[in-house]
Amino acid sequence: MVRSMTAFGRAKREGEAKDITVEIKSVNSRFFDCTVKLPRAYIFLEERIKEHIKSHAVGRAKVDVFITVDNHTSGVGAVGLDAAYLESYLAALRRLNTEFGLRDDISVMSVARNQDIFTYDKPEEDLEAEWELFRGVLDEAIAGYSLMRTEEGRKAEEDIKVKIETVRAYADEVEKISHEDTVGYRDKLEAKIRAILGDFEVEVDENRLLTECAVWADKIAIDEELVRLRSHFGAFYDIIGSSEPSGRKLDFLMQELNRETNTIGSKANNARIARIVVNMKGELEKIREQVQNIE
Repeated sequence: MVRSMTAFGRAKREGEAKDITVEIKSVNSRFFDCTVKLPRAYIFLEERIKEHIKSHAVGRAKVDVFITVDNHTSGVGAVGLDAAYLESYLAALRRLNTEFGLRDDISVMSVARNQDIFTYDKPEEDLEAEWELFRGVLDEAIAGYSLMRTEEGRKAEEDIKVKIETVRAYADEVEKISHEDTVGYRDKLEAKIRAILGDFEVEVDENRLLTECAVWADKIAIDEELVRLRSHFGAFYDIIGSSEPSGRKLDFLMQELNRETNTIGSKANNARIARIVVNMKGELEKIREQVQNIE
């Protein structure tokens, strides 16, 4: 299955007590890395949110979750002040005024806009109810996020398929040229050896001559590399047709495709093949860039 690691999802739920907004965005990463930003009053939900994201949406990606809460009532519990944080916050505001000459409009209401200065006494019996409330909005955001991952993955898959078929066509062209080149090289080598032996009036050992010509012709033959390339093309369609995450497997497959292509370029003593190999490597690099963004 091809799913993108780059996506975005958003959901908002309005209630009598509070409005909750959840935004999820992600970019490619080798591992699962989730950061949750939410009001300090609800920091107890952070780990549960991370686990929920991991189990319901993402295998690997750099995920950022932003949650905002607009409370309409004081039902969140007793409200206090985080004195240490408030003192540091006010010091930073005064520094802005002193060092940058900003207008000093520090007031109770302006400072209160930063809800992190408040502390909340959350009754233990409310924690599960709060989680259920947040989870509903989180699931809505995950649904939109997952839909975008699937859609972006579908577009990437279509693009990669086109490029893989282009590489396959190049491989077919290389095979045709290589066969002609190998036969021609063997014939030219045989004729040259016969001419040299004739100049020195040396009797030709036909079996030995044919064997040596075949050995040298085999050194420039790329049949094995082409066979492995075809095998990799088949593996590509097996991987993307699987229900399992495909990114890591495709990344490994791209390394193998590049390896065989480089070997073809180094073995084939033909300018036409060399030009085709350059084109193949260009297409493979484009595919590799796409694969880096697939889970």
